[in-house]
Amino acid sequence: MMNSSIRQTFALPRRQGGAVSVLMVIALVAISMMAALALDGGHLLLNKTRLQNAVDAAALSGAKTLSQVSGGINMASTTRAAALDTLNKNAQALGNTELSTAVAGNPGAFAAVELSSSVYGPFSYPGPADAKYVRVSVSSYQLNGFFWSFVQSIGSGLGAKAVAAMATAGPSPTMPCDLAPLMVCGDPAQYDPAAGNFWSYHFGDLVVLKTAAGNASPIGPGNFQLLDFGSGGSSVRQDLAGGGSVCRSVGDNVQTSPGNTVGPASQGLNTRFGIYNGPVSASDYPPDLVTTSSTPAMTYNNTLGQAQYKGNPITSSSGNLSAGGEALPDYNDWRTQVAACVAGSGSGCQSNGVFERRMMKIVVGNCTGKQGGTSSIPVLGFGCYFIVQPMNSGGTQSQIFGQFVRECEGDGVPGPTPSSDAGPQIIQLYKTYINGSGNPSTDS
Repeated sequence: MMNSSIRQTFALPRRQGGAVSVLMVIALVAISMMAALALDGGHLLLNKTRLQNAVDAAALSGAKTLSQVSGGINMASTTRAAALDTLNKNAQALGNTELSTAVAGNPGAFAAVELSSSVYGPFSYPGPADAKYVRVSVSSYQLNGFFWSFVQSIGSGLGAKAVAAMATAGPSPTMPCDLAPLMVCGDPAQYDPAAGNFWSYHFGDLVVLKTAAGNASPIGPGNFQLLDFGSGGSSVRQDLAGGGSVCRSVGDNVQTSPGNTVGPASQGLNTRFGIYNGPVSASDYPPDLVTTSSTPAMTYNNTLGQAQYKGNPITSSSGNLSAGGEALPDYNDWRTQVAACVAGSGSGCQSNGVFERRMMKIVVGNCTGKQGGTSSIPVLGFGCYFIVQPMNSGGTQSQIFGQFVRECEGDGVPGPTPSSDAGPQIIQLYKTYINGSGNPSTDS
C-alpha cells in the first residue's frame, strides 16, 4: 500500500495543471497588444505622410499663386483659396478616404493658411503687403483609434491618436535653364518690377525676338539676335524646338552668333505649332495644346520698324493685340483656350499637345556699345515670351514675334537659403521656423 507521503508527492502536479495555460494567455494578450499598437502606429505614420504631402502641395500652390498676384487687391484671399483648393483636391485623391472625411469639403476649417515677407516669419493672415512666403498648417488631424482607444481606456497615457503637419513655401533665387538661343536688348535703368517694368518691357508688349534680312538689328549689323549656344544650325534647331538645356545667370556674358540661320530656326520653332520640316518629329517635339495664330500672319514693316497686320500697325493693351480695329489672337486668348482644353470643353485642342510649348525663355542683355558680329553681352535677366505665330522661312519675313509675359522663374537648382530675391526664382519648400530664427518645427 502506498503511504500518504508518496500520494502527496504525486498530487502536487495536479494542483498546478492550469499554470501554463495562464502564462500562455498572458503572453498572447501581450503579443496581441503589441501587434495592435504596431497596427495603430503604422496607420498613424501612413496618415502623417499623406497629410504632409497634401500640406506641402498646398503651400507650393499658395506660394506659386502669391508670386503671380503679388501686390493685387485680393492677394491674400486669392493665395489662401489656391492653397486650400490644392489641399482639398489632394484629400479627394484615390487612397485618401480618411483625409477626405476629415476635410469634409471644408479645407478652411481643417487647415490654416498664413503669409509672411520672410521665411522666418512672423506668419499671419492676411499678412503683410509685401508677403512672399506661404505657410499651411494642420494642428490636429484626428485618426481612428483601433486598439489605441482600448489602451487609452486603461490609463496608458497615450493621448489622442492625431497627427499634425506644417509646410512653408516661397521663392528662391536660381537660374533658368532650357533657354532659347535668342536675345532681346534691355535698358538696365528701367527695371521696376513693382511698376510692371522689366528693362523697358511690359506685360503684353509685342517684341521682335529674332530679326530678319533687311531689318535693323538692335545688336548691330550681321546679327539677327541669335546666341551661340552650340555648334551652328543643328544647335539652333534643337534649342528652338525645346530640346536644349542651356543655363545662364544674371551677370554672365552670352556670345552672339552672326548669321540668319533661317532654315534651322524655323524648323525648330515651328514644332511648337505642330509644323514639322527637317530632322524634327512630333514624338520628340510635340506641339502646344493650342496652335491658333492670326491668318494671314503678322508681318514686319522695315521702313517703319513695326509689326503690322494687313498693313495696319499692331498695338497692345493689357496683353490684347489689335490692328486696324481688328482683334488678333494673343496671349490672353491662348490662356483662355488652354484652360478650356484642360477642362475638356475647348475646340481646336491638339490631342498630343503639351502645356506651355509656346512659352520661351529669352535672355535680356545689355547691348549698350555693341557693334554687331560676335559680341559678348552681359545678361540683365530673363524674359518669358509667348510666341504669337510660326516663323516664316522666307529671309525677309523670318522674324520671330513674341509677347512679353513676365520675368522668367528659374528651374535650375534652388538656392539653400532665401538670402536674396534678385533675378529669376523658383518656388520651393522650406523648413518652417518656429521662433523667427534657426529652429525649424519638427512638423515641417
